[in-house]
Amino acid sequence: MIIPHHLLDPEILKNLIEDFVSRDGTDNGDETPLATRVERVNHALEKQQAYIVFDQQTEACSLMLKQDIPKEWLADL
Repeated sequence: MIIPHHLLDPEILKNLIEDFVSRDGTDNGDETPLATRVERVNHALEKQQAYIVFDQQTEACSLMLKQDIPKEWLADL
């Protein structure tokens, strides 16, 4: 299920993005400051290049690039 980022409380959205960009394996040795990485994700969400996805089976949120999301999920937006 896709969660529209603009419907989330700004603080919750910030925490979700910070959690994602600071997870093991997401930095790939990138020394970019956390604030910059968060801003990049915000930009991708605003430009609809990435989306917040909630997996009902695992009850976990993640971020996905648009091209990695099934087309039928995007049709519901």
